Amino acid sequence: MSTCLFASDLHGRVDRYEKLYDAILDARPAAVFLGGDLLPLAVPVAGHGAADCGDFLRGFLAEGFGRLRDRMGAGYPEVFVILGNDDPRSEEEAILELASRGLWTYVHGRCVALGQHAVYGYSFVPPTPFQLKDWERYDVSRFVDPGCVPPEEGWRSVPVERHVLVHSTIQKDLKALAGEAPMERAVFLFHTPPYQGKLDRAALDGMKVDHAPLDVNVGSIAVKRFIRARQPLVTLHGHVHESARLTGSWRDRIGRTQLFGAAHDGPELALVRFDLDDPEGAVRELL
Repeated sequence: MSTCLFASDLHGRVDRYEKLYDAILDARPAAVFLGGDLLPLAVPVAGHGAADCGDFLRGFLAEGFGRLRDRMGAGYPEVFVILGNDDPRSEEEAILELASRGLWTYVHGRCVALGQHAVYGYSFVPPTPFQLKDWERYDVSRFVDPGCVPPEEGWRSVPVERHVLVHSTIQKDLKALAGEAPMERAVFLFHTPPYQGKLDRAALDGMKVDHAPLDVNVGSIAVKRFIRARQPLVTLHGHVHESARLTGSWRDRIGRTQLFGAAHDGPELALVRFDLDDPEGAVRELL
C-alpha cells in the first residue's frame, strides 16, 4: 500500500481544494479520504431549507476531480467521501451523482474494499449548539450537553421521522455498521472524534450556560467505546477545528488503533499523509 491522504473540514474553501488537487497530483496516492464539512456553509432559506450547494458540487468539485482523473489516468486514486454536520444532507443526491461518474466513493453507513483493507464511513456527530441537524445523533443516550440543541429540534434539509430522531444513537449505528466483521485491517472515516482525547478539545474554557459549565471535550463517547472495544487499524476524524492547536497533537492512540485528525482552525489546508502498512509513520502538513 502506498501513500494515503486525508483532509477534512475544507468548508468550500476554493484555495484549500486547489492545494489538495496539487497534493494529489504530486503524491499520486493510492487513496484519498475526505472527512466531511466539505461544502460552503449551509444556511436556512426562509427557515426551512439549505442554500443550494449543488453548484459547488456539480461545478467546482466535479470539474476539479474530473481534471485530476483526466491527468492521472490509471493513477487516479480511490477517493472516499463522507459529509459532515455543516453539510446539508439534501446534497447527498449530488454526492451520489459524482460517485456514479467514478470521481469518488461515498461511504457513509457503508463498508467498501481498499485492497486487503476495509473502509467504513460514518458522518453523524453528537448534538451541537448549531441549528442544522441533518448529521446529528444522540450519542449513547438522550443526554444533551448544556448549550446544545437536541437532534429533533433545529432544522433539517431533508425530512426525517421523529421516532428516528428521538431513538437513534451513534452507539446503535456503529454496532449495526460494523457487525461482527474483523477490524484488524479496517479504516474508519468519521466526522466526529472520540470523547476526551487529543482530537476533541474545544475552546470552551470557563464558559457556562445557565450557570452550568460547558464540557471542553465535545467528541463522541460511542466512538471512543467502539474504538477501544473493536480496535480498527486506523480511524480518521475532523469536526473540532481548534483541537490540534489546544492539545498540541493532531493524532492519538487507543490501544493498537492509530487516530488522525485533519480539522484545522488556520487558513492552511491540513493534510495527513499515512501508509496503511505503516500508520505509525504518518505526518501532517499545513499547506
